[in-house]
Amino acid sequence: MNKPHISSWLRRVKAMIKGDPDGFLGQVSGVIHIGANTGQERDLYARYGLRVLWIEPIPEVFTALEANLAGYVGQRALKYLVTDKEGAEYPFNVTSNFGASSSILDLKRHKEIWPEVGFTRQIVLTSTTLAALLARENINPAGYDALIMDTQGSELLVLQGAQPVLKNFRFIKTEVPDFEAYAGCCQLADIEAFLSARGFREYRRNRFAERAGVGSYYDITYCAGTGVPDRAL
Repeated sequence: MNKPHISSWLRRVKAMIKGDPDGFLGQVSGVIHIGANTGQERDLYARYGLRVLWIEPIPEVFTALEANLAGYVGQRALKYLVTDKEGAEYPFNVTSNFGASSSILDLKRHKEIWPEVGFTRQIVLTSTTLAALLARENINPAGYDALIMDTQGSELLVLQGAQPVLKNFRFIKTEVPDFEAYAGCCQLADIEAFLSARGFREYRRNRFAERAGVGSYYDITYCAGTGVPDRAL
């Protein structure tokens, strides 16, 4: 693809996502959503006519996810814990908000923004990488050109394990804090450095939670290709 075509495509992308954090979905055909919870975005994805691969590790939450996806064409759920390691065992902390803030990491400053959220129990889960998962399930990654992550502090591990298939994604959207929400979690600077080194640039930043003296939580969309990041979007 030559540079004029890239520039034209980037202008279209900016127009799509300005004012709409999910506008990039109009530019893709499929989504891999890691950290699915109960599939709250299923109607959004259905409106865009997307094929969706939902990945959720907590057994009872996965059961609810499967029930919620009944009747949604092209949306499939898989029960896996995704990190940067294949076959590693992790103590997995399940939270009180029906697992929405669950993590392989311990809570740290997260509770200073959401004090009502706590761990209710711990289970042991065996991990896989995204690349290994797709191969095991005989899924062609070319059918999914957007990756969305909400794994509560382990997003960088997911990306590291996905490196063999990262080239298939045009967009990557992640939830990420700029402070230590979970003990040892990845932060905004870590995600930025990893994706920038692999040709992704930030095109949309939505701050959805903050507390003075603690920090902010963001949903950030990255786009593959050339160009200067537009943080004003």
